[in-house]
Amino acid sequence: MKKLKYFILISLCLIAVFSHSQTSVKPSIIRPPDAYLKSKLPEFAVVKLTTDTNKLTAKEKLMIPLLIRVANIMDALFWEQVIGEKKRIISERKSPVEQQLLQINYGPWERLNGNKPFIVEYGEKPKGANFYPADMTKEEFEQFPDKLKTSQYTLIRRNEDKALKCVWFHEAYKDRIEMASGLLVKAAELAEDPGLKEYLLLRSKALITDDYYASDMAWMDMKTNTIDFVVGPIENYEDELFGYKTAYEAALLVKDKDWSKKLERFAKILPELQKQLPVDPKYKKEIPASGSDLNAYDIIYVGGHANAGGKTIAINLPNDEKVQEAKGSRRLQLKNAMQAKFDRILVPISNLLTDSTQRKYIKFDAFFANVMFHEVAHGLGIKNTITGKGTVREALKEKYSAFEEAKADVLGLFLVTKLIEKGELKNVTVNDCFVTFMAGIIRSVRFGAADAHGKANMMCFNYFEDKGAFERTGKGGYKVNIEKFRKAMNDWAAKILMFEGDGDYAGASVYLEVNGKIRSSLQSDLVRLKTARIPVDIIYDQGMKVLGLK
Repeated sequence: MKKLKYFILISLCLIAVFSHSQTSVKPSIIRPPDAYLKSKLPEFAVVKLTTDTNKLTAKEKLMIPLLIRVANIMDALFWEQVIGEKKRIISERKSPVEQQLLQINYGPWERLNGNKPFIVEYGEKPKGANFYPADMTKEEFEQFPDKLKTSQYTLIRRNEDKALKCVWFHEAYKDRIEMASGLLVKAAELAEDPGLKEYLLLRSKALITDDYYASDMAWMDMKTNTIDFVVGPIENYEDELFGYKTAYEAALLVKDKDWSKKLERFAKILPELQKQLPVDPKYKKEIPASGSDLNAYDIIYVGGHANAGGKTIAINLPNDEKVQEAKGSRRLQLKNAMQAKFDRILVPISNLLTDSTQRKYIKFDAFFANVMFHEVAHGLGIKNTITGKGTVREALKEKYSAFEEAKADVLGLFLVTKLIEKGELKNVTVNDCFVTFMAGIIRSVRFGAADAHGKANMMCFNYFEDKGAFERTGKGGYKVNIEKFRKAMNDWAAKILMFEGDGDYAGASVYLEVNGKIRSSLQSDLVRLKTARIPVDIIYDQGMKVLGLK
């Protein structure tokens, strides 16, 4: 009997020990090694943001520090919209490398690597960023009856009873918004251009009311200004949950008037270009507004969303469909950023991955044209569905941005092709633009497929690959088949325009899920670019000192 008791006692002890070992041993957090984090920094080429300040008047030079202060406020607000207070989050990390990467990525997720966390305690990047409660479900949002919930300018928060509520941006960030508004008023007092003065005053009011219509209209009316300033909550890419909420950003620009003059004539032929789109007439029945214009700029300071992830090389605004229908849109080509990306990134990529027989077609003028008409193409196609589902933006919801960027990619190339054939574009050929476009897609694909631009790039690359528009040669280079490329361009343009015009959310969702991913064959080539230490993107060294101003 004693033996039995001892056996039972020993057995229970063993079970207890075993059970304790099973419950107390937890998988350790696997942190990216320091070597990995350090390897990320060379992926960014540092570019100084400068311009010829001699073309600025004394008062314009005095405006610049005021507008930089506004940009810094927008930068801080964007951090709040993404994750929280910038200073607190960065100060929590002791590693200088982590702090640098936090500032580049505006948070602990690699924006150019599928938003993978490099500080793993944070986990996956929330689809709704910090616009919505972390514990909110889509079903809860759908049942929330407040009409303001889909506004571009409201946060979704919880009351004390845990019920959802809407909070206007200007109320949530009241003190800083009022400070930014006051600085815009001071800048307006220095503005010598009447259009710029009117815009800055109206934008100062817009920030504290979240009503941007009047200031957008005024921005469209500016024609003779040298300084330009894009500011406010503008793009909805950060909201990957619904695509409703816009993020704060700012971009300070100086117009290159010589280049801008060369571009003037293209804006006048938008209605004619719309008619030539390769799709059924019902998908191109809208007439683009004639107020659209094209200009070239140097970007000299940037903050917030515009500085997060891949750096933009062109701007197409405003996004408000009502303003676009009334006055069109403005396409701002950021010439200095574009030249930096071409020299530091695209040329080295083409030297490695473009077939040697086609490298002669890689030209800056072709790159400039492709980017410029990408922005023009945003204004073409259709803004309102032909199926009674409202605007394309409303119908495609969070899928809208990816398809709109894909549309701009392929329609931009279509427009360039047509203009070359008409003799309107000089110094470039169709071959130049096709081969440079191909290299440009590979450049952009390196940003990953996490955001709208990345998904657009992948859909385009995969469609062209499936149609045999290019081949991967035995020597590891890409060779464009010019005729197949042209046909794929037309067919892909038509497909996207139909997704948008029909407001086909279900079809667009399935297509994006299947085709918005990086395939293994391309991934191996992206590894080659990494091994060759070709930068993925640029980051900016900017400010008064860089500009040579006090």
